[in-house]
Amino acid sequence: MISFLKNLTMDITEKKDLKARWGWIDSHAHLDMKDFDPDRGEVLQRAWDQGFAAVITIGIDLESSRQAVALAGAEARVWATVGLHPHEAGGFDSRQVSEIKSLIANEKVLAVGEVGLDFFRNYAPPARQKECFRAMIALAREVSRPLVVHDREAHEDVLNILKEEKAEEVGGIFHCFSGDWPMARRCLDLHFLLSVTGALTYKKGSILEEVVRRAPLESLLLETDAPFLTPHPFRGKRNEPVQLLHTAARMAEIRRMGLEELGRVIYENTCRAFRKKFKSEIRSTKSETNTNFQNSNDQNRNRFEF
Repeated sequence: MISFLKNLTMDITEKKDLKARWGWIDSHAHLDMKDFDPDRGEVLQRAWDQGFAAVITIGIDLESSRQAVALAGAEARVWATVGLHPHEAGGFDSRQVSEIKSLIANEKVLAVGEVGLDFFRNYAPPARQKECFRAMIALAREVSRPLVVHDREAHEDVLNILKEEKAEEVGGIFHCFSGDWPMARRCLDLHFLLSVTGALTYKKGSILEEVVRRAPLESLLLETDAPFLTPHPFRGKRNEPVQLLHTAARMAEIRRMGLEELGRVIYENTCRAFRKKFKSEIRSTKSETNTNFQNSNDQNRNRFEF
């Protein structure tokens, strides 16, 4: 493990010894964003070459949810979630809920999300964010799908709404978990798992590191949130699914376990969280995605950066 960590500055795509027998899963990426328009197929191919079992691409509004479903339909190992991000709550209405519900009928859609509250940017009034969040929870309960929750500087409100709306009946994932250990315990009590990004690699001794150290291993997931939150040593550059391996290495170091064993546990946790048995073969196959797939959503990408 020590020698492996010393070599983390190497380009991850040049390391051929990182394939996990169980297949890595990036539980949260935004593959539809324009950042990937020039080389989306190559981005996925780099993940497949490292034995990834799946990448889950996340919807944040109607257009990105449609595109997530389209990408999942074009690529066997890409799956989708659909939902309305809190930044979109200002224009939220029943028509949008109906369309999100129709998208859920697609067999490649695993969850309702990304949904929640964001009181840091406050692009939508808090009251509207809460109304939209409650509607998304109700939809998740109606269709029996887990939730992918966005929570930024809104911990108490998010937890209270999840409890009031009986979200524990469907459970789900706290995307880009940013709370402390006491909050993590409350999330676990509501049957939510904690998803960890490249932020884990930024600073030793952080609150997130404490959560990763203390949380039950079966409660942890890994994600990139690509194209955002690129792990060290590539922070500041575009993130992509294969960079998950840097975060995995840091998590393995914190948990004092081998990377292979961590890969197995993360694979099993992700299957359980999304109620899907992802194929765990590590054989590299050619990406089926059309690299000319274009994002027709002209929203500012920075609106959705955590």
